[in-house]
Amino acid sequence: MSAVIELRQLRKSYYLGKQELPVLKGIDLDIMRSDFVALMGPSGSGKSTLMNILGCLDTLTSGKYVLNGNDVSKLPDNDLADIRNQEIGFVFQQFNLLPRLSALENVALPLIYAGVSKKERNERAMEMLTKVNLADRYHHKSNELSGGQIQRVAIARALVNNPSIILADEPTGNLDSKTSEEIMKLISDIHSQGNTVVLVTHEEDIARYAKRVVRLRDGLIESDQRKEMMAV
Repeated sequence: MSAVIELRQLRKSYYLGKQELPVLKGIDLDIMRSDFVALMGPSGSGKSTLMNILGCLDTLTSGKYVLNGNDVSKLPDNDLADIRNQEIGFVFQQFNLLPRLSALENVALPLIYAGVSKKERNERAMEMLTKVNLADRYHHKSNELSGGQIQRVAIARALVNNPSIILADEPTGNLDSKTSEEIMKLISDIHSQGNTVVLVTHEEDIARYAKRVVRLRDGLIESDQRKEMMAV
């Protein structure tokens, strides 16, 4: 099985004046195609910084990051934006939907940046809304949807470009336990259809949906355990 993500001695520091603040201190990690990985760790462990680098939202200080065969370590911002749009589907805790747009328009948004025609955009967006069981709500705006429905729209938007990898950052953080379970079952279904999923969470009951749990502490990988999918 081929790796969709390869990290070699990945380091990330921030600077306060001349003082270096190292956050990631040499990460080596391979994530295989169709993997389902939960990134865990205490606050300050570096998991959010790692997620931002994986999503090409932030750049590394040194080391190497290969995404789907492309070395993205030293790409300029414009190229990183193209990679984000083509290769990565994001699901955020805060949903990040545009409130004035309908569910269909929100899902279709990444396809506008990809230069897809309006007819095809709408067809593909509706296909994704059907996949997350929201086809009947395609014309609703976010203030007309529940939290769980909004997150389903966000997941549909993440899938619409057929990305190499789905990055989910605390995707159930703003949801109640019942809705969280529904969203995680949906993400598990998406994974079972062949999608690669990387999930950041601090909750053990959310991480149990993953096939593999990578724990960070103090900017390093503390453990990397693969497990059989637990019954959920």
